[in-house]
Amino acid sequence: MAHAGPRAPVVVQSDRSVLLEVDSPLYEEARDFLLRFAELEKSPEHVHTYRITPLSLWNAAAAGYRSKPLLEGLERLSRYPVPDSIRRDVEEHMARYGRLRLLRRDGQLVLASDDESLAAEMWHVKAVRQHLTGRLGPRELVVHEDRRGHIKQAIIRTGYPVEDLAGYVQGEALPLALRDVTGGGDPFALRPYQEEAVAAFHAGGGVAGGSGVVVLPCGAGKTVIGLAVMACLQTHTLVLGTSIVALRQWRDELLDKTDIDPGLVGEYSGEHKDVRPVTLATYQVICHRASREEPFPHFRIFTARNWGLIVYDEVHLLPAPVFRITAEIQARRRLGLTATLVREDGLEEDVFTLIGPKKYDLPWKLLERQGWIATAECYEVRLELPQELRLDYAVSSERDKFRVASENPRKLDLLMKLAAAHRGDRVLVIGQYLDQLHRAAEALGAPIITGRTRNQDRERLYEGFRRGEIPLLVVSKVANFAVDLPDANVAIQVSGTFGSRQEEAQRLGRILRPKAGGGPARFYSLVTRDTKDQWFGSKRQLFLTEQGYDYHILGEEEAGGLLKPGGGDRGAG
Repeated sequence: MAHAGPRAPVVVQSDRSVLLEVDSPLYEEARDFLLRFAELEKSPEHVHTYRITPLSLWNAAAAGYRSKPLLEGLERLSRYPVPDSIRRDVEEHMARYGRLRLLRRDGQLVLASDDESLAAEMWHVKAVRQHLTGRLGPRELVVHEDRRGHIKQAIIRTGYPVEDLAGYVQGEALPLALRDVTGGGDPFALRPYQEEAVAAFHAGGGVAGGSGVVVLPCGAGKTVIGLAVMACLQTHTLVLGTSIVALRQWRDELLDKTDIDPGLVGEYSGEHKDVRPVTLATYQVICHRASREEPFPHFRIFTARNWGLIVYDEVHLLPAPVFRITAEIQARRRLGLTATLVREDGLEEDVFTLIGPKKYDLPWKLLERQGWIATAECYEVRLELPQELRLDYAVSSERDKFRVASENPRKLDLLMKLAAAHRGDRVLVIGQYLDQLHRAAEALGAPIITGRTRNQDRERLYEGFRRGEIPLLVVSKVANFAVDLPDANVAIQVSGTFGSRQEEAQRLGRILRPKAGGGPARFYSLVTRDTKDQWFGSKRQLFLTEQGYDYHILGEEEAGGLLKPGGGDRGAG
């Protein structure tokens, strides 16, 4: 297929970078297309930069995409011919998925390939060979039974992803069905995309399904997808989550939307150690140990019952010790749920290998257009650093520069104005630094939730916010994940965790549940102009930009104009 010519929005370069012109009428189509097999790296105003990587191509192959139609689409959207080297890269890397397969053969775990030379190469790779016990023939190698995860980790480092078709244990049976009417009396049914996600993960119960990641925005009902998978598999299930609050929201959803007996649901956390047919456990307690030299005593949760399914909520946050134990339990079905596969530690390959490839995702803006998540408007407001702090900033270390700029006292003044302008809304003030948040809470006369807040107090404050009794809540990063606050429609970010793209996505996600009145949600990020704060802010925005969110860049004066009665789009969005 010929390239589209001078009006096309995409330029593909031989270093695997892909440039996308934002002002093109084909921008949205091209952005959604690139999202299938490339990763966004930079998103300045006019030209965004994507990169084609082996992992992005393997995820595309695992999701069912093929190189020929992807290359045809790329050519159609490209201003210049796609370089031959890129064509070869895409074809070769996507073809690598499935060339090595894990299978069951006569009761043995076997690494198989149709390519005799590739099988021979794996036999002679030291890091792979240590997990093998013998050969069945020139194309089949016998894998040590408990090294299923370890060998996949070793092989992917040679440049080949393993397609795992070795199947799973069924686990102990647990009859479970979704309700047609919730416990609260509301009609209930899966949304079409939730049904698609469950089907993609389950794959009819065959060996091609049963492990992988579902990627959907906050507010799109990932927990419901987890419940539907549980109802599909009818087996004892271990659910891993980020906090006790998150686990109790899982429990509430289970009891509201399934017919499970409450006595069959247990909590395994810092407060309770109750193992039941459905057990909800925190990553923190699983990773707790007395010292670095001691073993992890709570790893026993993984063998406490005959689990047929393990659900990893917020899988992009999976701690390293949980990766370690997951490598040893590959015979259990594994479902990862997340809003973003981005990991700031670069361990995306381990998610792919040990939890499974991306099985399903949808662009956030598509779900917004369909009305499943709220329309959101994002504003970055840039403030000047006060004159009296500029010397402190100039002489600080690189890390301290970020903190000085993040805690700019002018943010508090603007925060007060934003809070006043959004009186009547449900407002979350979110930040990184506790001193800054305590000052904000005192000035606003609002309650605050941090890591030091007792769980029962957190739940009480969250419930007060849901009921409308608390219209404004100040929260630290403990509220980044798995907190269900459906009526929140304004988030004001006063500071963040350096350039964390996943955090930016999660914070916007706090306000993405559809609103009763149908109005837009507002996300404000306050940054200090021409400092590390602004630089890291642009990094944080990358993932959301990839999903189609525009950040309206405002100065302090422009923000003031936006908030004046009748001045701008305060009520119109």
